Amino acid sequence: MEKEQSGSRVPHDDVGMISIPNGPADDAGGQPAALVDVVLPCLNERSALPKVLEALPTGYRAIVVDNGSTDGSGALAASLGAAVVDEPRRGFGAAAHAGLLAATAEFVAFCDCDGSLDPAQLAPMLDLVRAGRADLVLGARRPSRGAWPIHARLANMALSRRLRRLTGIPVTDLGPLRLARRSALLGLDLKDRRSGYPLEMFLKAHSDGWRVAEIPVDYAPRLGKSKVTGTLRGTVTALKDMATQLAAASLQTPGTKSGRQVDKPPADTQGATP
Repeated sequence: MEKEQSGSRVPHDDVGMISIPNGPADDAGGQPAALVDVVLPCLNERSALPKVLEALPTGYRAIVVDNGSTDGSGALAASLGAAVVDEPRRGFGAAAHAGLLAATAEFVAFCDCDGSLDPAQLAPMLDLVRAGRADLVLGARRPSRGAWPIHARLANMALSRRLRRLTGIPVTDLGPLRLARRSALLGLDLKDRRSGYPLEMFLKAHSDGWRVAEIPVDYAPRLGKSKVTGTLRGTVTALKDMATQLAAASLQTPGTKSGRQVDKPPADTQGATP
């Protein structure tokens, strides 16, 4: 894909972002709107950034949220054409939500910035949402050798099993690659700013009656040092954050907003790649 010669760093505040380079054109013209804004939470991911940004499909704009990097990740991302948001509050949820607030495209995707996931595989997710066949699409990771530590995989299996019982959605992986409409995501009023953010999104989407779909995506070994699931301590911390979300969800009765069923996508979407 063609790259901008340079990107921009944009400071973040609690009000959110409303001015992002390469956003939708105003009445006076300017840059065309991005089809999808891809939020990339980033903490010292310099080695993976070129690969991740190069893999973005045409029409997908990178919003790299620098979560306190000390290796020059933010500056590198800007030089490669990404919009860069500074979020000093540490935590995956803080970074992810800063990116959501910064987004201006109709659709927003979330992707890890460590090279383990291929942003090109967001394309079939977008197809499902644009066609009205799903409101939130999750990527179910298919790990290659060495990509997923056993303790993290077991924890994910246990969480998925509990979510199936709690929601009735046949989810197999609460993976980080996901896509939905920006306005709908903002309407969920997500509060978690740590590792429980992806789970809160899933649970609130279910409560609001969203159609949640899941398609398989490739999962490769990450580039650089892991901060969460690659360490036992990080996994335990993530599980604690998710336990808080599960406890809150267990006290609520799932909604049936608009009376829609929440299902797997049709069989022909399983395993689809762009």
